[in-house]
Amino acid sequence: MNRYFYIDSEGKQKGTFSPEELKSENIKKDTLVWAPGMSEWVRASNVAELDTLFVDNAGYYPPQPAAQPVTPPAQPLSYGGSLQQQPMPKSWLIESILATVLPFLLCSSIFSLLGIIGIVHASKVESLYARGDYTGSLEASSQAGKWTKIAMWIGIAWVVLWIVAIILLIAFGVSMAGISDVFSGSGYEI
Repeated sequence: MNRYFYIDSEGKQKGTFSPEELKSENIKKDTLVWAPGMSEWVRASNVAELDTLFVDNAGYYPPQPAAQPVTPPAQPLSYGGSLQQQPMPKSWLIESILATVLPFLLCSSIFSLLGIIGIVHASKVESLYARGDYTGSLEASSQAGKWTKIAMWIGIAWVVLWIVAIILLIAFGVSMAGISDVFSGSGYEI
């Protein structure tokens, strides 16, 4: 059994409906319908599966205004059929958790907590995709990636600063030890 789209009297596309559901929509013989597998929109009276809708209708129905040519939807909903879906965007959830927690634990960098924003956006990706909101899912993925990268670079910068600070402390300590050797060797005691 096909699922049908139809053009209402105002020229708006409605659908999808089974033939039984179309009966309650009060479509006429002149109503344009389309289903997956059809190459173009046709009048409901020209579809054999919909003939049962017009058996009880003995009255006259005035013709509908001329409909403008309408192209079939790019991806009509199909129930039980094979629907070509976009792949789910990258969620960035694991990366955002790691970019938030590791620098905080290793270096006590409070700035790495900006990664929480990435975690929030990353948690939205899968739920938006499951609801069929691919655009929203893609935007959440983009935001999650942006904030995860910001937190990661802040964490890397913080680790580099710690390494530079340790190297400078060691160098300063070594230089101070060298100065005390100079003073101790010349007879001057500090």
